[in-house]
Amino acid sequence: MKRRISTNSVALSERSRHWHETIAKAYFPLDLSFRDPARFSGEITDWSLGGVSLSRLTSDGLCYRRLPHHFRAERDEHFLITVPALSEVFFSQCGKDVYCAPGSFILERSHEPYEFSHSEASDLWVMKVEAKALGGRLRGPDRFCSLQFDAANGAGGFFADMLHLIPDRFDEMNDETRATIGQQLIDLLVLALKADDRTLTSGGSTMRAAHLMRIEAFVRKNLRNPALDPEMIARNCGISLRYLHELFRDTNQTLSAWIRDQRLDACRMALCDRNATQSVGEIAYHWGFGDQAQFSRTFKAHFGMSPKEYRDEARARARLDA
Repeated sequence: MKRRISTNSVALSERSRHWHETIAKAYFPLDLSFRDPARFSGEITDWSLGGVSLSRLTSDGLCYRRLPHHFRAERDEHFLITVPALSEVFFSQCGKDVYCAPGSFILERSHEPYEFSHSEASDLWVMKVEAKALGGRLRGPDRFCSLQFDAANGAGGFFADMLHLIPDRFDEMNDETRATIGQQLIDLLVLALKADDRTLTSGGSTMRAAHLMRIEAFVRKNLRNPALDPEMIARNCGISLRYLHELFRDTNQTLSAWIRDQRLDACRMALCDRNATQSVGEIAYHWGFGDQAQFSRTFKAHFGMSPKEYRDEARARARLDA
């Protein structure tokens, strides 16, 4: 789905309310302070890419504030990845400030208060992604919210380039292709974050971060093994079981929960494959779940529908696009 909303056809007296509603629908509720409310102008275009949304936001100067009452009742946490293209933006969260100029990008976490502002007219590319989609690929993604990342070179530059390509290609893609592109954007984002040397030391020591990276690599390689457990991981990664659990204590998720989420995501991707011939039970067993009934309950609790319902919906979308 593609959508464009502008203030051009809105009366000046209604633009503040209109823009508050527009931003809340595109991202999540925020308090807005306009530099010049009587003359404010803004436009947003967004593209839906499965579980990811991409938007291009152009507007006059203003300040966005995310306050505790905005997310107190919200269940799902999200991250915004903002790539400014025209002017510098200011971002402050968890007591840390960062100025982000064109050629860079930042991460914003929805479940912590923050302030985001730009005094001049701006042109922003913004990607919205669920926290659990990043958490399954990257330990403690919230620790990156105080950093500015390169969007002009290397993996970060490739990530930004792909954002810019999507609008021209969007209408040519069906929903399945769009969802795949959304997943590839997440993969590129994670690659860009991991390529930055500072991510090894942010939120912990270099040694601890190195251990976590080695653990993650081993787990992903062995997800299909139903015997995968903390003892096997500790033994193969050369650390004690106690230290293994200590490492994960600082990541806001237990090791077992993270392994479960990795397996659930792998099953979800398999269920979306319209060419797959495996049954739901075979997919569950293939990715390390030993009990199909328990898998179905866990999948529904995580994704909001049963594995069969998820597969049926994915196939129905594929038939409509065919």
